[in-house]
Amino acid sequence: MLPFPAQGHVMPFMELSHRLAEHGVQVYFVNTDFNHARIIRAMDAAGETAGAVVPAGIHMVSFPDGMDADADRSDIGKLGGGLRAAMLGHLEDLVRSKEIAWMVVDVPMIWALELAATVGLRVALFLPFAAAAFALRLHAPKMVEDGIVDHDGNEKRSEAIQLSTRMPAVDVHELPWSSVGKTPEARRFVFHTVVNTSAAIAVADCLVCNTFEEIESEALALIPKTTLAVGPLETPKDDTPAASHFWPDDPACLPWLDAQAPCSVVYVAFGSLAVFDATQLQELADGLALTGRPFLWVIRPNLTGDGCWLDEFRRRVGGRGLVVGWAPQQRVLEHPAVACFVTHCGWNSVMEGARQGVPFLCWPHFGDQFCNRSYVCDVWRTGVRLCCCCGGGDGRGGGVVTKEEVRDKLELLLGDEGIRERAVLLQTAARASVVDGGSSHRNLLRFVNMLRER
Repeated sequence: MLPFPAQGHVMPFMELSHRLAEHGVQVYFVNTDFNHARIIRAMDAAGETAGAVVPAGIHMVSFPDGMDADADRSDIGKLGGGLRAAMLGHLEDLVRSKEIAWMVVDVPMIWALELAATVGLRVALFLPFAAAAFALRLHAPKMVEDGIVDHDGNEKRSEAIQLSTRMPAVDVHELPWSSVGKTPEARRFVFHTVVNTSAAIAVADCLVCNTFEEIESEALALIPKTTLAVGPLETPKDDTPAASHFWPDDPACLPWLDAQAPCSVVYVAFGSLAVFDATQLQELADGLALTGRPFLWVIRPNLTGDGCWLDEFRRRVGGRGLVVGWAPQQRVLEHPAVACFVTHCGWNSVMEGARQGVPFLCWPHFGDQFCNRSYVCDVWRTGVRLCCCCGGGDGRGGGVVTKEEVRDKLELLLGDEGIRERAVLLQTAARASVVDGGSSHRNLLRFVNMLRER
């Protein structure tokens, strides 16, 4: 298993690894040395050891990522640019020494597919995002040809891209590669990887996606190779933390939720990469306070640099709000006290919320998050958008989402019975897909049978 070294990629890879191990597949899970150390520290902080968390059949290994210890790994383009040189030789040694037959490769790690030819390895390409986002990647060369974007993926003509009527429409400036990378060079590298996606499909034996057929049949049909939808993936239900989290879960979350009224809590979490400035965080905090509702807010250690205002905010809201550094999100979302989810719309979060029937308040920041928001708000209609007071209207750079906007949209969301009913219907479809006989369960068994072939 070879995930891109970011939290939102490592987690679904580990969830898929658990499913495969349950069927007797031996898995070698490859992290970077840097992320492996973070996972071990998170487990240590929770009082767990890797042996207690990782089941028999999953073997944790790690290799260098080619970056200095203090380098900025939040720059996705820069991180991705050095992985091939740092890791390819180690991967080949692992494959040869363990006589590995298959490798499951993350889409941003398609450079590893060259091992299919050099060591006779069979390859599955794993999509940790929506099939619609992947279909947009495949459409990128046609967008260049039509003059919609240039050869570096930059917008040339403003329009909405919609590949099918039951798929989300996405503005050109919000395509899945938008704003990924902190420099023009990094963004150029990311887009050139996108353009090479079609070549990767030709090498792969099959594709596997963390989605389910009932919501993405049209998107899956646009992918020109067998694509097995096996989602929504989830962490096994037990009391141990997942061996894929970079921060330890705060143990206060679940007892605090137990003390709240049913369907009363606003849950706020923005994944592992989104960053807010102090002004925006203050507006969000004030907006949560204005609602008068209980809230659980995840402010991870690197979400912002200044924590002074946070101490004052905690004193102001008292027991009505709980602020934690990291949360067991899947267990939080399934808790009966949770009323809605304020989210960046990362695909893992969207799938987790869908599986629990939770309405969404959508605040995307970059990449595929805008496509996912379009699914939530326009196709499934299980959520509403947050809009900033200037600079584009969607929470992107250049504008501020005001406290009044946070309050008003939360009240709109929680007062809309239609959204709640549609969220429950989505939940029913998501859960039906993964039980015995469901579409995703059948696809998982198909994949297991493929892995047993030599």
